[in-house]
Amino acid sequence: MEELIDLKKLFKILRKRIYLILSLTIVAIGITAALSYFVITPIYQAQTQFLVNQKVNDQEAYAQAQQLETDLQLINTYNVIIKSPAILNKVIDKLELNITTEMLAEQITVSSESNSKVVNIKVLDTDLEKAVTISNAVATIFKEEIPKLMNVDNINILSEAKISKDSSPVKPNKLLNIVMGAVIGFVISVGIALLLEFLDTTIKTESDIEDLALPIMGLVGAFPTEKNYKSRKARRT
Repeated sequence: MEELIDLKKLFKILRKRIYLILSLTIVAIGITAALSYFVITPIYQAQTQFLVNQKVNDQEAYAQAQQLETDLQLINTYNVIIKSPAILNKVIDKLELNITTEMLAEQITVSSESNSKVVNIKVLDTDLEKAVTISNAVATIFKEEIPKLMNVDNINILSEAKISKDSSPVKPNKLLNIVMGAVIGFVISVGIALLLEFLDTTIKTESDIEDLALPIMGLVGAFPTEKNYKSRKARRT
């Protein structure tokens, strides 16, 4: 019962400050939308895929299975080599990029599904064309350099990154940002409403006195205004 009373009191406070809560929530949504659409720089993503597959000729089933296991194990090594200076420095030189190896490595994500010989190279950049160029260059240079680095030739590019007319930025997620802004704005506004209510120690109604567990000795009626007083006096006359 006590919890029910507390919930009723809470809802009463929120209803009392409903305009404040709605106003701050709308302001938060507006700020988030403005940042997402006009301030935050859009980030585009380009992806190139290559297949790790050693060429075999008329081998026994056991040898082929062993080669498959070897290719899968090499993928973890390849993921490291792709983002190493041995590859990225050549990409920077070829494309004449004005960035460091560390900065370029932060733009690149290398991934592969479990037990899959397909490797994905994803590049993020504020320029879609630049992201596509870097992604393809990384895959091409890696394919050229891996035979020299590891004495193997098992890289085949499956798909190159391309510029599409309907390409859209992957960041920011405008809808998600607006929803998060609404939630954050609502939480903050509710917190402010509760804070204002708890800091307000003035007594306005009989219920405020009852909340303090003090007895009500009597009530003072409203005093008549000068206009009402003259009106009453005229009626008596």
